[in-house]
Parts: sequence; structure tokens; C-alpha cells
Amino acid sequence: MSILPIPAEELRPFASKTMKFEGADHGSEISFFYVDNEPGQGPGLHRHPYSETWVVIEGEATIRIGDDTIVAHPTDTAVVVPMVWHGFTNTGTGPLRIMCIHASDRIIQEFMDGEEP
Repeated sequence: MSILPIPAEELRPFASKTMKFEGADHGSEISFFYVDNEPGQGPGLHRHPYSETWVVIEGEATIRIGDDTIVAHPTDTAVVVPMVWHGFTNTGTGPLRIMCIHASDRIIQEFMDGEEP
């Protein structure tokens, strides 16, 4: 465990623009994805055994939470409770940058179609 900044390159799996931070690896009780998606991109429906909170930093996200759909813009925040199917898509015309905060020191995801993106 270190108090030094963690370089973004260490958090980008598979040379992606999205960063994945798992708190357990760094002495933190939360985890996150910092997502940087192009129009039309986003994760398929999935769920977690803990809550997830999103903060839109740039762009437009259409977020599906159970049977509900919302459109979120910069500075909007949305929350999904544990075990509810959810996902989001960049429905804007430019990049979507969104912070996806997981209330767990490990990211645990079950995708509805059985496969990770």
C-alpha cells in the first residue's frame, strides 16, 4: 500500500480509456470505474451485491435502473441499490466521462447476458 499517486496507466485494463480501481489493492473501502466512452458505448445490463453511485463529469448518459430510464448530464448523480439490473449508454454527441463508484473494496459484477463487455 502506498500514499503516492496511482498512475492512470496502472488502472487501465487492456489499454482501455476506462480506469478500473479496486480499493482492496490500495487500502480503500470503495472501488470505481472512471469511464471514458464514445457515443453509443456503455456496459450491458449488470448488477452488484452493493450500491453503485454515478457522477456524470462530461457528456450525456442514458441510465437504465430496473424498469426506469433517466438521462443524466454533467454534475448529475444517480444511485442504484444492490442487486438491481442496470446499465448506461453514451447518448450524447461527444465523449461521456462518468465516475462509477462501487460501495465495495472489490468490483463484483454479474452481467445479465452472462458475459463481461
